Order: sequence, then structure tokens, then C-alpha cells
Amino acid sequence: MGCLLLAEPLLTLAAQVAGEHRASNVLIATVRGLAAQPGVALVRIWLLGLGDLCNQNCVLRRECPDQTECFHLVASAGSAKDITEDWSSIEGRFQRIPKGYRKVGVIGTTGDSILIEDVSRDNQWIADSAWAQKEEIRGFVGHPLVSRGKIIGVLAIFSREQLTQQDSNWLRMFADQAAVAITNAEAFELLQRAQAAEQKRSQELKQVIDVAPMHMFIWEANANVSYGNRAAHDFFGHIPPKPPMEFLDLVAHPEDAEALKKGIKDAMARGEPFAMEVRMRRHDGEYCWFLYQLSPIRDEQGRIGRWCGVRTDIDARKRAQDRTQRENLVLREEVDKASMFEEIVGASPALLAVLKRVSKVAPSDSTVLITGETGTGKELVARAIHKRSPRASRAFVSVNCAAIPRDLIASELFGHEKGAFTGALQRRLGRFELAEGGTIFLDEVGELPPETQVALLRVLQEREFDRVGGSRPIRADVRVIAATHRDVPAAVAAGTFRSDLFYRINVFPVEVPPLRARKEDIRLLVEYFIDRYASKAGKKIKSIDRQSLAHLQSYSWPGNIRELQNVIERSVIVCDSEEFSVDESWLTVRTGSPRPLRKDLVDQEKERIENALAESKGRVSGPSGAASRLGIPASTLDSKIKSLKIDKRRFQTQ
Repeated sequence: MGCLLLAEPLLTLAAQVAGEHRASNVLIATVRGLAAQPGVALVRIWLLGLGDLCNQNCVLRRECPDQTECFHLVASAGSAKDITEDWSSIEGRFQRIPKGYRKVGVIGTTGDSILIEDVSRDNQWIADSAWAQKEEIRGFVGHPLVSRGKIIGVLAIFSREQLTQQDSNWLRMFADQAAVAITNAEAFELLQRAQAAEQKRSQELKQVIDVAPMHMFIWEANANVSYGNRAAHDFFGHIPPKPPMEFLDLVAHPEDAEALKKGIKDAMARGEPFAMEVRMRRHDGEYCWFLYQLSPIRDEQGRIGRWCGVRTDIDARKRAQDRTQRENLVLREEVDKASMFEEIVGASPALLAVLKRVSKVAPSDSTVLITGETGTGKELVARAIHKRSPRASRAFVSVNCAAIPRDLIASELFGHEKGAFTGALQRRLGRFELAEGGTIFLDEVGELPPETQVALLRVLQEREFDRVGGSRPIRADVRVIAATHRDVPAAVAAGTFRSDLFYRINVFPVEVPPLRARKEDIRLLVEYFIDRYASKAGKKIKSIDRQSLAHLQSYSWPGNIRELQNVIERSVIVCDSEEFSVDESWLTVRTGSPRPLRKDLVDQEKERIENALAESKGRVSGPSGAASRLGIPASTLDSKIKSLKIDKRRFQTQ
């Protein structure tokens, strides 16, 4: 008994099927090609699909254990004894076959092939024996269609001649190739549909952006221009296609071109958006201001496939700004003579020296330590630094470290998580998070407790911190400006302030002079405060009493500008005429100079060390030594004893 299915015709058919790019053509070519083989009566293909007829007219619905999926008859070909019958129909009783049902369902579920060599001897798999007898069916063979390890369907042949195991083997090899061809064709069709949809969307997008008033353009990943909208073409006129950088050399203002090209190159190298205000040349030769923006377009894997550019016309706004600046130039110069930095009023040499340092440090991101007596305006200096820095558009957050209880200062600065401590009913953002991207001003930084000093040092060194009760670090992009009226070096020597933190905050020191060191500014300050408080009180004050001004200028002002401000406000309130005067009893002239703060701290430290030496009978080290009592290393105490010129021997005999 020979083979019904021969290798050569099957190989030819496999090659033909593999060349098809539409799934329907693959299916039709497969069943028709097999049906044309001698002795083959009927060829059918079922593919696994969703249960779509379960609630309609599927005759096998009751036999279906799982109505979510079943095998769909998708292709059929053959020759009936009655030539009027059409075996190419994919409808009828077996158009849907449940998984595991009869021979097709078993093949498609288990992946096992079924071979019936002779129906007359083995008819358990024949669902319609009358049909088989009428059509003289002798054999049946069915194989799973497997692609990429998954069963996608079943290929079945009914023959009018007896089948052999060799027939089954040949058909199994063909079925494997047919499954690959079906999968490839489906993938090709899916790709074509996706490309067609993408082309349609692209065309629609071009139509939309063509009516947009701003300039819009698309660059490929390699920066080649792929599209520019109508507004851009109308503005620039006809320019032959050029690479973007050469195009910018033609149309960008000479003063802007290099910075624009460098900004674009850097942004594309980093894969980040870019924005810059630039002047572009119109087709008539006139330059106009635009906000030039370029943003990456990424695919699902995060890879940059294109760049989208937008140029928004800001010419009217920029010209209005320039006009306003020109109109106010003279007025600004006059105001700057007396009030150079917002409310920092004065023109004395001592103040001008401070403002010069402020101007130098403001554009940088360096940490600044502002020192000076209470009331000298340290916060105003900090605000002036912030407003002249690149961070001016972001927040300026001020914290008075001396005004916050020691046990709450860490939560105030760094925030806390819900439940971090009693009363922490919800998460709270700290001042550093509120100042993100901007500036934080830590007034009276010398009052920070030791544990908070450590946390602040971490922010300055590593640019990160933890919320109280938190488990993950938070990045901090914040500029720190600190201020204190204390003698910080003396506090470091006394062990109450960390030396490493002092070095970190003292990158750029600015000392604000006391008011008594800038007598020349007192008249300007008096006039400034009179104008402010008289306006609030609805009073008109036209002159200042000479004697009152002399008293104001001769007074030592221990409270500095804050004290002067309070005196002026009080005087304006009680003033009943157009001439300003001050009650002289409010100004008690103090004689002598105040005792320096550093001297006080040194004396306090010396007294503490001598008391500890007295209690330890002159012993420095050891469990009962003075170093242990003071909580510092013995070597540190020895250094302090030498620097303070303490004779420790005189305590040994007590």
C-alpha cells in the first residue's frame, strides 16, 4: 500500500503558502492545494478563537465546557460525490467546535494527532457515519497547527483512499510550515493595519498643525527635518531644504544663533526638553521674538524616535517689556541711588560694600552665611541674594530657628510621616521640600540643636534628607542662606556648634554692619519709614524737625534698623502736624561700647572648664576626669586649657 500524500507536491504547496502575505490567502491556498491531491475528499482548517456564537445559534453549545474559546472553521475545500454540493462553505453544523469535543476538539486541546487509516475498521471518531458512507470516506488524519509553541488551530483531511502512517508524517511536517505561514501572514496584516492607521493619524495631525498659528516642526532622531507646518513656511518664505543647524545659521539672530544651537545639541544629547527665547528673521528681513521649544517623542520602550519643535510668537510681549524698561530706566537709576536692593535703603560706604558682595554671590549657588547684630536686616539681604539668583522664580522660604521649639525643629525643617510621633496625624512637608528649586533662609542658625545640625550638614554635603519617621531619602535642590547674630567661631570653640557645619555654611560670609556704623543712611531710612507709615495712617508729613533728626543720628541704636523702624512708626502715629518730630525720651543715649559677644562666650567656657577641674581635683582624663564631666575628649580639653591659659595644677591640691 503506497502513500496517498507525496513529499514533492507538499513541498511545492508549502513554498506557495509561505509566499502569501494575507492570512485568508494562506488558508485558501492550503485547503485547495491539499484538496487537489489524488484521493483527498475534504480538507478543513479550524483556528482557535473567542466564543462568538455561544448565545446565538451554535448547535454544539451544550457540548461546550468553556464558552470563552472554541475552534472556528475558517477554510474548507473538497469535491463531493454530488457535484451540486459546495464544500467551500464554512458554515453549518461544524462551523464551531468546542475544545476537547470530538476529534478536532481533542487534537486542538491536547496537541496530539489523530490518524484513522480505514474508517470501515475504526469509526469511533466519525461523527456522521451516513455521510462518510455516502461519500465513500476511507481515512481521516488531523494535526494541530502549532506556532511558537502555541496551538493555533487544527488541519484535517478526509480521504477516499486508505491512509498510512507515512501520510500522517508528511502532513504533520506540512502542518507545521502552514502554521508558521498563517502566523506570519496575520502579523504582516497587523503591521499593515498599524502602518495604515499611523499614516492616517499622521495625515490628520499634519492637517491639524497646519492650521495652528505657532510654528510647528518634526525632526527625526538624527535631527533631519521631516515636516514643518504652514505657519513656519509662511514666516520664513521659500528656503531650500537644509540640515537644522545650517537652517538656524540662516534665520536666527547672530547674537542668539550660537547659544541656540548649543542648547539644542546639549538637550538632544541628554534626551531632555529645551526652551529658549530667540529672535528669528522673517522673509522680509525683520527679526521677531519667539519662544523656541524642542521636546523628545518617545516610544513605548522609552527610546526617542522623533523631536517635536514649537516656536511661539512672543514678539509683542518682548517689545512691550523693552519699552517699559526704557521708560523706567531714568526712574530706576534715581531710585537705585537710595534703595539699591528693594527695602535695603542707604548709600553709605559700609552698606555699599555689603551690596557689592551680594551682587557677586547672588548668581552662584554657593551657601551664604550672613552675620550681624539683631535688627540689621539680615533677612532683607537674604531676599536680595535670592531675587538676583537663577532661583528667583521659585520659592523663598524663611525659617527662624530660634522661634521653633527644639523638639519640633527637625519636623519643621524636614517634615514628618504620619504617626512619626504623638500628634503626627498626617504626613507634613517640611520647609526644605517647600523650598525645592528655590532658596531657604535659616535665620538664627546658631540656635539649632546638635542632632538637627547633623541633618543640616547632610543636606549641604549630600543634597538629601529624611522626613522624621521616614524610611527613604529625599533629594533636595535648595540653596541655603544662613544667618546669625551669634559669634559662631566662639560657639564652635565652646563645642555648642559643629565645626564641620560651620565650614559648610561659611562658604561666602556677608557681615551686615550695625546702624551705628552707617550714620549716613539714617536720614534716608527716616524719610523712607515716614513715607511708609504716613501713607498707611493717611497723614501728610512734609518736613523733619532738625533737632529730632540730630537726636536720631547721634543715637547708638542698639536695636539697629528694627528699633529705628519702631520709633518712626510710633512717632508718625502721635504726630499731629506736617512736621515730623520724635519724643527725645524714647532715645536713651548709651555710653560706652557693648561687651563683645565672643568675650562673653569665652568667659563662660573658661568658667565651666575651671569648675570641672575643681570637681575632678585637676584630673583631665579618666572616668572621673574633667573631660568626662564635660563630655569632650581629653585631648580637646587639653587644647582648650592651653588656649584659655588655665593653670590646672592649682586645682590638684584643692
